Amino acid sequence: MPAQPGAERDVGALAALGEPARRALYAYVSAQQRPVSRDEAADATGMKRPTAAFHLDRLVEDGLLEVGFARLSGRTGPGAGRTAKLYSRAHRQIEVSLPPRRYEIAGNVLASAVEAAGRSTVPVGDAVAQAAARAGRQLAAGGSDLGEVLASVGYEPRTARAGVTQLGNCPFHDLAVRHRELVCTLNLHLLRAALDELGVPAQAQLDPPGPAEGRCCVTITAL
Repeated sequence: MPAQPGAERDVGALAALGEPARRALYAYVSAQQRPVSRDEAADATGMKRPTAAFHLDRLVEDGLLEVGFARLSGRTGPGAGRTAKLYSRAHRQIEVSLPPRRYEIAGNVLASAVEAAGRSTVPVGDAVAQAAARAGRQLAAGGSDLGEVLASVGYEPRTARAGVTQLGNCPFHDLAVRHRELVCTLNLHLLRAALDELGVPAQAQLDPPGPAEGRCCVTITAL
């Protein structure tokens, strides 16, 4: 599992928009409600067609645009003409935050917990713990290195002392500021399940940081 799944790719995609020609092409294609041909994109941005084609294909490589093929004449069969390469904005969401934040994980956990609590008599706190545990197992699935898994979620693991790992960042920080107990419960059960999934001989326990520390409320201790 990479240290930051998709993070380097997302940074690279955003960096691609630093090039004015690509930024102009991306803005034009994104503003359309339909796929755009190379000729149209070139005309709209005042570029030569080969230049536009080069930058459009680079935007596809960077995951910012998607490509498809269709005959612009609308006809099919013999005489309908060649298919054209068409571009549209990619559906993939690109987001970069420093320090790392993963609010989509917390959102999925909490939404699942609310749904579960609504379907049964399970207390909301228990439903959050169960949903967080499922998320932890999913995040660790296929991984083999605890440090990489922790880093992939944005926890920024660091060795505090022999056998003790502190998590230098809370990927749900803004939520934790307003809903500390809830988010700490989420973190605790997510991390316990991740440890179990990985088969790591360690335990996760609450260890609230001081006001100036800014780290996660959970510490991992080797057994």
